[in-house]
Amino acid sequence: MTEQVLSEVGAVVAPEREAELVALYRELVSGPLPEGLVRTELLRGPGGHWRVQSLWRDMAALEAVRNAPQRPAAPALFRRVGTEPELAVFSVAAAQTGELSLS
Repeated sequence: MTEQVLSEVGAVVAPEREAELVALYRELVSGPLPEGLVRTELLRGPGGHWRVQSLWRDMAALEAVRNAPQRPAAPALFRRVGTEPELAVFSVAAAQTGELSLS
């Protein structure tokens, strides 16, 4: 079995640009998503810290997006709101999916 990878692209976003970032992300994910993308989410943290975390089927799927002629989407989102993102890639060593129980 191939090992999934998680990419994390993040930056500090100025408060006046946060709504724009959310709108751009929603627009991005409403269209076709790259082959091999399992899951993606936009995360907000304290102090204006924002992250796009994306789970990929394997490193080959992530590399295909990174090596495509068009710029990778997550870094481009942050650049569009005036900040330079940082990128980290993690191998998924173990995972568990839980079931939500509301009772």
